[in-house]
Amino acid sequence: MAPEDWLMFEFNTREPVYLQVVRHFKQWIATGRLKAGDTIPSRRELAVLAKINPNTAQRAYREMEEQRLIVTEGNSPSRITGDERILRSIRTELIEDAVDQFLMLIKHIDVSTDELLELIRQKHAVNRSGRETEQ
Repeated sequence: MAPEDWLMFEFNTREPVYLQVVRHFKQWIATGRLKAGDTIPSRRELAVLAKINPNTAQRAYREMEEQRLIVTEGNSPSRITGDERILRSIRTELIEDAVDQFLMLIKHIDVSTDELLELIRQKHAVNRSGRETEQ
């Protein structure tokens, strides 16, 4: 990714920043902006680019290493893992998280599965057609 792409962090106040950084990396992997073996900025560089505390960047990288999303060997730059199993699981994890959040938000609304699926189909079609016209 180009350096200016690293500036696309948008943070909220609902969860720790380091977890949001991890999610951003997962989204970039899931959408193909980051691929297996791609190098990522150093912890200090990321802190500057994302305008976050260096300790927060360090914690995000440590979390990504624990999840085996990134590999850091010696003094070499950190890289996105080459483990295809982990890379494939990221997309599923993000989708499941989004569905869980959605279901939690609507659990008190009396709506049938069929109605939900139809609304999702409609919204998804509109969303996809909007993206296709942008490209």
